[in-house]
Amino acid sequence: MESESIVYGCIRDWPSDDPELRRLRRETNHGVLAELPSGELWPFLGREMFSFCELPGAGLYQTQVIHFGASYGAVEYEWNLWIEAFEALLKRLYWASAVVHLETELNGMHTFRWESDNGFHSPQEGALRVRCAWEREGALRG
Repeated sequence: MESESIVYGCIRDWPSDDPELRRLRRETNHGVLAELPSGELWPFLGREMFSFCELPGAGLYQTQVIHFGASYGAVEYEWNLWIEAFEALLKRLYWASAVVHLETELNGMHTFRWESDNGFHSPQEGALRVRCAWEREGALRG
């Protein structure tokens, strides 16, 4: 049986005092996520793996948090392709920071962080910056 990899994390928007601006950013982000492939044939990122709170007061205060998670068969062997797909998604979203955790049975846990140079990223704005930290906490138990 192929080893399993677990990928999870979140993408955080930045707070704003302007409610109309917050609403427009959230609508844009929701629209981008709705365009992701759905069903069994999605390559690395699928619509079903992303979720977010929509109602103020019900998990949404000032900062929109988009959370995600999925299990894969040994995705670490195609991790560069997964990262490319994730960064292509980030380029289309409004966000301030993102974190991805990769848990592998053979190689432990890896944490990847993206932070915008100026504190926030708007769609189609400049290059992305990543800082990677590798943590070995042992193998997943099945």
